Amino acid sequence: MLQVFRYIYAMLKAVTRCLLSNPLAGRRMMSHHIPQNLSGKVAIVTASTDGIGLAAAEALGQRGAHVVVSSRRQANVDKAVSLLRSKNLKVIGTTCNVGKAEDRDKLVNMTIEQCGGVDILVSNAAVNPFFGNILDSTEEVWDKILGVNVKASFLLTKQVVPYMEKRGGGSVVIVSSVAGYQPMQGLGPYSVSKTALLGLTRALAPDLAHSNIRINCVAPGIIKTRFSAALWENESMLEEFLKLTSIKRIGQPEDIGGVIAFLCSDEASYITGETITVTGGMNCRL
Repeated sequence: MLQVFRYIYAMLKAVTRCLLSNPLAGRRMMSHHIPQNLSGKVAIVTASTDGIGLAAAEALGQRGAHVVVSSRRQANVDKAVSLLRSKNLKVIGTTCNVGKAEDRDKLVNMTIEQCGGVDILVSNAAVNPFFGNILDSTEEVWDKILGVNVKASFLLTKQVVPYMEKRGGGSVVIVSSVAGYQPMQGLGPYSVSKTALLGLTRALAPDLAHSNIRINCVAPGIIKTRFSAALWENESMLEEFLKLTSIKRIGQPEDIGGVIAFLCSDEASYITGETITVTGGMNCRL
């Protein structure tokens, strides 16, 4: 027993000496270790130059994936690619409006040509051109919201399936919203589209499982992004939202990015057809 104590004491002395002589080493030793559990994987993330999409791209890249980012504007793509590369992550990017078939083709084809395949799809793109009484919403509004938020998610998933099958399987994550469980006032059509994504995830899971492809959904609460600025910039509105949560702070994009990366990893290999709510404890289940 005395020998064990002497050994532990000698080790502690050595570690202390190392920390005193090199404080940076201590910071490295105590820093959060991110497992490289997605090395060799290729991930497409839509609407990934800002907010949740960018956080997801970074989280996947940190775990070793080669990430393909996209959004509608070239300047935003260039900025995101530059940012992620400055963090030593493997990334390429292209413009893509997921509502357009030719853009979806371009995104998938570029991924196959430059990365050799695809293992992961994160469908994050969404639009909301309407705010107000749902009875005032037009056919054009519904076509736009359902076309981008729901139909494009399905069509892009369908498009990558053959390539995932060639790699022996894969993982799809669809980004829904807490509004999919509890429609938000003024956001009726958008909320309905997010409810549809919960159903789409469940509907696709059994058929995709035959190809060893898992599909899951993430439903964020109020997250501090440009897309949701109208909800959190208004202090009284934010205060009301926070009353509904257990964790009394607004969510950050990184809170969602980490969950998405987990769902894409082998650690989630027995999870499919599920929706994880990331809401700070907001009671929102159907």
